[in-house]
Amino acid sequence: MEDIQILLDNLDKIHTTEMGIDRIKRNLNLNVDDVVIWCVDKIKDSNCQITRKGKNWYAQTDNCIITVNAYSYTIITAHKIKTPQIL
Repeated sequence: MEDIQILLDNLDKIHTTEMGIDRIKRNLNLNVDDVVIWCVDKIKDSNCQITRKGKNWYAQTDNCIITVNAYSYTIITAHKIKTPQIL
């Protein structure tokens, strides 16, 4: 298990690109002024499950996953968790 405290201690470094903002808003159907603040709030949530795989952190909460680069703290993307359909 990776030490999630590393990510939590560096929340002030989290940022994204203009393309990232558009991608996150589109993927999550968000209508917020500041996507980075929205993502940081989700990561800080006590119910958020944080894992690290390779070069990325994955923060899962409220039916979405936020992907953050572990070295640059750039939010790469965020998307809704797809649930299996019952046939």
